[in-house]
Amino acid sequence: MPLKLKKRGEIWQYTGTVAGIRLRGSTKTSQRSEAEKEANRIERSYLERDRYGPGETLTFAQAAYEYRKVRGAPRHLERVEDYWRDTLVKNITNGAVKRAAFEIMPASKPASRNRAVLAPTMAVINFAASMDLCPRLKVDRFAVVKPRREPATWEWVKAFMAHSSPHLGGLACFMFLTGARVGEALEVRWKDVDLKAATAVIKMGKIGGEERIAHLPAALVVAIANIPGERKPGGKVFFYANSKTMQQPWATATKRAGIAPLGRHACRHGFATGLLHAGVDPVTVAERGGWKTPALVFSTYGHPQANKKVADLLTGIPQAHEELDDTQVSDKIA
Repeated sequence: MPLKLKKRGEIWQYTGTVAGIRLRGSTKTSQRSEAEKEANRIERSYLERDRYGPGETLTFAQAAYEYRKVRGAPRHLERVEDYWRDTLVKNITNGAVKRAAFEIMPASKPASRNRAVLAPTMAVINFAASMDLCPRLKVDRFAVVKPRREPATWEWVKAFMAHSSPHLGGLACFMFLTGARVGEALEVRWKDVDLKAATAVIKMGKIGGEERIAHLPAALVVAIANIPGERKPGGKVFFYANSKTMQQPWATATKRAGIAPLGRHACRHGFATGLLHAGVDPVTVAERGGWKTPALVFSTYGHPQANKKVADLLTGIPQAHEELDDTQVSDKIA
């Protein structure tokens, strides 16, 4: 039956059953003529939904509501909700999303637009698609030129450890030799560490709460064993509350050591790059370091080696020839 209007206070409310669905809500207006238009719009949308399917009438606001019920409210979601509001999901296309990114963030870089507009918009719509409420949406991301970041090396880590506290030095060593993210390393508890077995359980919060068991090389076992303080099972191994509290001590340690001012992620970066250069395949590196895919490891951390003569390895000539000048090589050949 058609929706009926009833005034409560100053605002008109609608109620009734459309396409077998009981509806009740506010028109958000005190003007009867406007209330009738709103009630007619709602009634028409539900009739179309019943006739053509939910995708015809699903709005972004409705899709976001369903998303929030299951996934919560991640960062940047509110921004795109405010922009799309009652826009029909079927009208949110690849081009529309990219135009929205420019309107919402006119002065931002491509990476920021991808992260703050494209990603949350697609997340909401594709979640609705997984519930059979609409088709999936694919948006071409803005091209991003990734800056070349320098990975940490074992020599860098050793110099850092020599000029920092046992907690901070042990943390840097842990991230470099296990590939742990900063947040993952800071959440390691004493109950997660078995120094005799040389293992540690790392909770991988970034990829869904999974865990991995990391091997602890001998140098890392020593570094952790030298951390002072009480070792309560539930206590943190590295006592920093979060990554911000270690920023200043980290900068001070690099300055004292006279080494490149690399950030904390350089340790995880060095784990991947170092293993790749050592000949470990990307599949193994991804598994040991907790990356989602080997392709991500290869594309992000696969840097060319400095040695220009690596082709010599194909003929069995050792890389020691890298240290010989052309005259010495000629002498060897002669």
